[in-house]
Amino acid sequence: MHLDVQTLHNFYYRSAIGRVAQRVVRDQVQAFWPEAKNETLGGFGFAVPLLRPYLKDARRIIGLMPAQQGVMHWPAELPNVSVLCEETLWPVENDRFDKLVLMHGLETSERQSALLDECWRVLAPGAKGLFIVPNRSGLWARSDETPFGYGRPYSMGQLEAQLKAHHFEPRRHTAVLYQPPSTRRFWMKTGPFWEKMGRSVSAFVAGGLFMVEVTKIHPKPSGTRATNRVLNPLGNLVPSPSSKPARARMPTPS
Repeated sequence: MHLDVQTLHNFYYRSAIGRVAQRVVRDQVQAFWPEAKNETLGGFGFAVPLLRPYLKDARRIIGLMPAQQGVMHWPAELPNVSVLCEETLWPVENDRFDKLVLMHGLETSERQSALLDECWRVLAPGAKGLFIVPNRSGLWARSDETPFGYGRPYSMGQLEAQLKAHHFEPRRHTAVLYQPPSTRRFWMKTGPFWEKMGRSVSAFVAGGLFMVEVTKIHPKPSGTRATNRVLNPLGNLVPSPSSKPARARMPTPS
C-alpha cells in the first residue's frame, strides 16, 4: 500500500532524518547521472526530491504520483510538473523517457509486475532506469519511523531477478544509508563517517537502501509488443453511438 503524499512530504522536507536521507540518496543519483541536458526525465512514487538538480538543464521533467498516494505541487516555487496517475496506466507515450527514477513506488505496489511493464513501456530504447528500494537486511526497513519501513523490502538478488524478468538489464548497483535511522545527536553528527565507512566495508549487508541502474532491453525477446495508449481525459462522459447511422433511401423510380 502506498503511503500518503503528505506523510512523505513531511518526512523529506520537515524532519531532520528525512533531509539526511534525501541528501544521501540524491548525491548518489547524481553520481550515477551527473547531467541530463536536453533529456526527458520521469519519477514515479515520490521521486521528485531526487530530480531537483536536473530542473535547469533537462528538456522536461514529469513527477508521476500514484492515485493511492495522492499528489502535491512540485517544485514549490516553480510551475508544477507533478501529475496524479493510475499506478499502472501513466499518461505518457511509449518510449518517452530518457531517464526514469522509482522511489517509494515498487516496494509499496500491489501490482509490481504490471508496474514494471509500464516502466518498460515509457522508457526509450537504451534509456536508463533507477530503482530504489529498502534493503531487506538493513535497519531502515525495520523502522516504522521512516517510509522505508513500509511495503516489501528486497535483497539485491530478488530485485535484479525481478528486473531481468521484465526485460531490464542491470548495469550498476550500490547501497546507501548506512547510518541508523535515528535522530540522536551522535548518529546525526557522525552520519557522513558511517556512510563512507559502510561503502568501503560492505556493499550490501548494512545499507538501508539498494539502488540499481538498468537499461531497457529492446525489443522484448518473446515478441511481445507494447501498445501505445491514447488516454481520453473525459472517460465515459464522451457519448458513443450505439449503432451505425441509417443510410438515406433513394426514391424508387415510377
